[in-house]
Amino acid sequence: MRKAKVRRKTKETDISVELNIDGKGKTKIKTGIGFLTHMLELFTYHGLFDLKLAVKKSDLDVDIHHTNEDIGLCLGGAFKKALGAKKGINRFGSSFIPMDEALAKVRVVLDISGRSSLHFKTHRAAPSATERRTYDIQSAKHFFNAFSIASGINLHIDTLKGEDLHHILEAVFKAFGRALCEAVRIQPRRRGETPSTKGRL
Repeated sequence: MRKAKVRRKTKETDISVELNIDGKGKTKIKTGIGFLTHMLELFTYHGLFDLKLAVKKSDLDVDIHHTNEDIGLCLGGAFKKALGAKKGINRFGSSFIPMDEALAKVRVVLDISGRSSLHFKTHRAAPSATERRTYDIQSAKHFFNAFSIASGINLHIDTLKGEDLHHILEAVFKAFGRALCEAVRIQPRRRGETPSTKGRL
């Protein structure tokens, strides 16, 4: 079982994560950001990851920025720790997920060489005033950027179409879960080998 515990404590936040990559999609998540909690529940369910995540301290009285970003850092760090040397994994994963009128495409590439990066492309216009007060596309981008940095994953997210912001982000997080599930899966014919022709990552 590939598991990890990570805690990030700063003057702004105190967050703890317990992750089991080889889980069944069981969760106990309290972020303090209702929409993000919902998205992470969808991500873990469709990725078949067990996740306990607790925000013990935050500055949500100011805004969601630090909490949202630090959750991404913690979760990304937990995946990196749980995967260890990444022997035998598929390394690559991709997924298309529809959500009513919305369709999201996620491409995930695991690369432990330290060349983590986020490529986030959306067709959607700038958020409305109402969305800026809650969880918007920019918030999601900050979350995924933090996850990419901490995990060492090269992450491509493209939203192809959709009108409702909730539907668009729900499709993104579901697709992210399925793509990452595929990428971390052990390839039986390459068990114990580094997934690179170089022999190292």
